[in-house]
Amino acid sequence: MVGSYKKGGDLMAKRKRLKLTTPNEVRKALTRVAVMVLNGDLDPKQANTIIYACNVILGAIRVDEQERKIAQLEQILTDMGKL
Repeated sequence: MVGSYKKGGDLMAKRKRLKLTTPNEVRKALTRVAVMVLNGDLDPKQANTIIYACNVILGAIRVDEQERKIAQLEQILTDMGKL
């Protein structure tokens, strides 16, 4: 969730949701965050927190994809009688 930030420092109670479950969703969220910072709608410190979280999420997605591919390869080798 992202609060709306206006220059001068007052944080509004407006909440937004970002979808962060796929690399494409993370890319779109990062684009939204960058635009919000440029427009003065989001504090740069909050943006840095979101960007950090996006990087962690992307790392986790990569690990999940690698584990899935390894499991598929292991299954192929098992089916071929090589494991």
